[in-house]
Amino acid sequence: MAGSIMIQGTMSNVGKSLLCAALCRVLRQDGYSCAPFKSQNMALNSGVTWDGLEMGRAQILQAAAAGAEPDVRMNPILLKPSSDTGSQVIINGKAAGQYSAREYFTQRKRLIPVILEAYESLAREHDVIVIEGAGSPAEINLKKDDIVNMGLAELVDAPVLLAGDIDPGGVFAQLYGTVMLLEERERSRIKGLIINKFRGDVSLLGPGIVMLEERLGIPVTGVIPWMNLKLDDEDSMALDRKIRRHDRPVDIAVIRFPRISNFTDLDALDSHPLLGVRYVSGEDEFGEPDMVILPGTKSTLQDLRWLRECGIAERILDAASEGRYILGICGGYQMLGASLSDPDGTEGMGPVLNERGLGLLPVTTLFRADKTLRRVQGEIREGYLAGSHVNGYEIHNGITVAQELSEAGDTDREWGSADCGTDLRDMAGVIHVCARGSICGTYLHGLFDSGEAADALAKRLAAKKGLPEPSFISPDRKLELERQLDTLAEVFRGHMDMERIYRIIERRQ
Repeated sequence: MAGSIMIQGTMSNVGKSLLCAALCRVLRQDGYSCAPFKSQNMALNSGVTWDGLEMGRAQILQAAAAGAEPDVRMNPILLKPSSDTGSQVIINGKAAGQYSAREYFTQRKRLIPVILEAYESLAREHDVIVIEGAGSPAEINLKKDDIVNMGLAELVDAPVLLAGDIDPGGVFAQLYGTVMLLEERERSRIKGLIINKFRGDVSLLGPGIVMLEERLGIPVTGVIPWMNLKLDDEDSMALDRKIRRHDRPVDIAVIRFPRISNFTDLDALDSHPLLGVRYVSGEDEFGEPDMVILPGTKSTLQDLRWLRECGIAERILDAASEGRYILGICGGYQMLGASLSDPDGTEGMGPVLNERGLGLLPVTTLFRADKTLRRVQGEIREGYLAGSHVNGYEIHNGITVAQELSEAGDTDREWGSADCGTDLRDMAGVIHVCARGSICGTYLHGLFDSGEAADALAKRLAAKKGLPEPSFISPDRKLELERQLDTLAEVFRGHMDMERIYRIIERRQ
């Protein structure tokens, strides 16, 4: 069996995912075969494997760091919140249904065999398994039947590193309090402490580190500095750090839905020097953007109603009437159509028939239980992104058809372009969008990652504003990802006691 090491955190958003990615890249650089593992992930940012299964994007990133193909065994359970109290549960890459929080927590112990089968099969194939925890191991109300923090560490006999985030302050209390709330057998698993996201002179931490080590008897294995890296964020908490204003020539307003998902689709646009991307969650923030993007959402119908209630829907319609560019991706695409129906209550709101969409595209959407999961690559043929080669994926429950087909009762075939009447993908690898003037909709996530679509959009927007054609060429995000991961590993290696880390993995400490 493989060696293992687990990174847990004092709370959510302390940087566990990137620390695991960094360690995976270091191990790979040092010649080890390694794989990431997170037994249960809660996130709305997910992706699709080549065999058509769904997993969290954090583990997809970590797989890239390890030089491995994403595999659902790395994330056997994925929870995708659909409301404040419920989630869609994905098991081994496939949707298993909607559950309330109480229903799920009463049943999760039954998932231990699923978790162990995934872990053990990975362990037979790799030298080291890098395990990520979730939230905090000291959540007393959630410790019973825990399958993701100390409960998992005991199941697979993994040593633990505990990470705290110094950026908001209170990191010593975070680390000390978390350790002291654990039971003795759990404390004994913690072999090192990590202080993450530090800004400033590390020598100033000296007295605090000495006191922490003396009181807990656990060494601080590293102080990781704050890093400005462009790597995928795991969940919408990261949007709190996104700017609401910018000084770039072109203004792009992205609607921040309450249940926004896969917002990493837009990271490539945010990296273009011409394009200013800001997230809008209220009518007063809308402004006069050059372009409006409706991104993905886990709950299309609920977020469509929110769009109307907060007044943003009317502003989008005004922008469209003025000829401003509008782009809908996945759930955002569904909203742009004439109507949406969910007769079986797939979205968790009970039966819904003919909910009025924004009416900007001549399509209708029918939700159904079967989820579309597939990787897509080729060339866009329709709309203002035509001619761009892209490599992305689809992940959605609804099927979208041309409005005239829906009215005729022909919903057996999914259509991506109402204008040209062709299948979403044809044998030539052409990717279609539903295009009508300045309005476009597509199910394709990751359409800007290759760089071509981002550059095509920047040129169009620059021309429309009378700006010079941009000379900037967007990098392929896959190549850029490799550079960013190497930088992450270099910083991690330079600020961690790697000799001690290897002793922990090899159980020599």
